[in-house]
Amino acid sequence: EERARRPWGTAVTGAIARSARICVAGHRGMVGSAIVRRLQSGGYTNLLLRTRAELDLLDQRAVHGFLAEQRPDYLFIAAAKVGGIQANNQYRADFLYQNLQIEANLIHGAHAAGVQRLMFLGSSCIYPRDCPQPIKEEYLLTGPLEATNEPYAIAKIAGVKLCESCQRQYGRQYVSVMPTNLYGPNDNYDLSTSHVLPALIRKAHEAKARGDAEFVVWGSGTPRREFLYVDDLADACVYLMERGYDGELLNVGTGVDVTIRELAATVMDVVGFGGRIVYDRSKPDGTPRKLLDVGRIAALGWKACTPLREGIARSYADFRHAEVAR
Repeated sequence: EERARRPWGTAVTGAIARSARICVAGHRGMVGSAIVRRLQSGGYTNLLLRTRAELDLLDQRAVHGFLAEQRPDYLFIAAAKVGGIQANNQYRADFLYQNLQIEANLIHGAHAAGVQRLMFLGSSCIYPRDCPQPIKEEYLLTGPLEATNEPYAIAKIAGVKLCESCQRQYGRQYVSVMPTNLYGPNDNYDLSTSHVLPALIRKAHEAKARGDAEFVVWGSGTPRREFLYVDDLADACVYLMERGYDGELLNVGTGVDVTIRELAATVMDVVGFGGRIVYDRSKPDGTPRKLLDVGRIAALGWKACTPLREGIARSYADFRHAEVAR
């Protein structure tokens, strides 16, 4: 009951000991690998990392056994089944089941193992499709979700509520952060499953390589989106954990959005593609606008520092490096 009365933003502990046992679930993904980079640059050396072959997060017995044996002091949950509009809409059952299973195994397993500090990484798609902009944390569950990614959003909402319930029932310091659209190193550039920004980077690069006069962008180009460089998100996650954040749901973003048309033009400029963009209006736009209100995290002393064009340039360099490596 005492925990339930605490306001958001409560700090309850000091800095993390450099020798603390820190587990990052999903450490090979874009978000997880960024958190690992941030932890390593901060001098944390006792990281508990397991590949999918070593630990299947869909296997409850294996996950619970791992957590009971290793007993991490801190757990970051960056593991999830993710994808863009097409993948979310096509594999609805997979997105719902696998994300529910992964988060339930990890969150409940952490509680059963006595893990006190946990951070769950969600997605801004948990908010209603047509809620007021910018989106405040309290808008959660105030309206219908975007239909194309509803199963994924429902799974993430369940993870948020499981963390909140562990806070209130057991006094665990389990918190949830909601990042906006992410991009950066180790992104997914598969056009059938990727999000909009990495898809644009690949399309522009391949159009340039072929000498095409144009490349196709899904939708009308009018929806507005906010983009956060993934290393900025990782910095926010470690910042909050180090300062003992023990509050309610917290948005993480830049507080600035652009149209898909503006985004595509920036990608063209970075890649050096001199052709034109064609918009395929037969493809879905998704949510008309999605901009997070970042007032809460700003009040805690954190803000994003990577400008969009600079982040896209870094991402394109990472994409080209990966292409060469293949």
